[in-house]
Amino acid sequence: MKSTVWGGSGFLGSHISDALSNAGHDVTIADICKSPWKRDDQQMLVGSLLDEKIVNESVKKADYVFNFAGIADIGDANAAPHKSAEVNILGNLNLLDACVEAKVKRYVFASSLYVYSNSGGFYRCSKQACESYIDEYHRQFGLEYTVLRFGSLYGSRTDEKNAIYRFIKESLTEKKISYYGSPDSLREYIHVEDAAQICCEILDKKFVNQHLTITGHQSMRVGDLFKMIEEMVGEKLELEYNTHADSAHYEITPYNFNPKLGRKYSPELHTDLGQGLLQIMEAMHKEINDEGA
Repeated sequence: MKSTVWGGSGFLGSHISDALSNAGHDVTIADICKSPWKRDDQQMLVGSLLDEKIVNESVKKADYVFNFAGIADIGDANAAPHKSAEVNILGNLNLLDACVEAKVKRYVFASSLYVYSNSGGFYRCSKQACESYIDEYHRQFGLEYTVLRFGSLYGSRTDEKNAIYRFIKESLTEKKISYYGSPDSLREYIHVEDAAQICCEILDKKFVNQHLTITGHQSMRVGDLFKMIEEMVGEKLELEYNTHADSAHYEITPYNFNPKLGRKYSPELHTDLGQGLLQIMEAMHKEINDEGA
């Protein structure tokens, strides 16, 4: 089986590329920059989703195409709505056209829980538009797909745009945690390696032309997460909550009425949140000590 992962140099995409390779796929990573995590058994194609020639080349002979590229940060999308529309929506259209032409077996798209919501700003707008186009490409051209609406991801290979990474870094370096929202905000955190494994499992035929919600097993209030981090650090932390109305993030739930429902899918075997936090904390502690050496 041959799979192409657009956005394969990034946080989630790199883990998916590895999970597919481990499952026996011939993987091509496509992204605007080379992947620092590329394995010897993976191919690399550097280019943009807006370059139709590169896009067409990337899907040649591919069985499965994963689109995990684009602007994924809410703040970045809100700061540049035209760019987010160009990259996320037009880039998606270029890839859809190429997949139809190449007769790809399945198109897998990374969406977000924010498609259900009035929150999420221009990022949410781009994901909603992309889902609509994917549905229409299926109706008009027969392109089979699976849409994955991810919740709150955490794990290795990320940066300060990832909430849990930033929380842990602040707790270790500044003895505080700052958060845009309320301590009562609910999240269902899922480890990136669990999410990557799901991306292999959903290639089963029973998930064809489905919209799936990919989250953790249990909801946790942000305030309780901070207490957990505080106990693991072993020191009292200063907690700062900024409840500005324009944060663009949801509080208790992302769900507003929307007729396009998705099935929730969580892995039976999963990384415990506490173990996942400890893994990040240990890696970051080593990184901080190495920088200070």
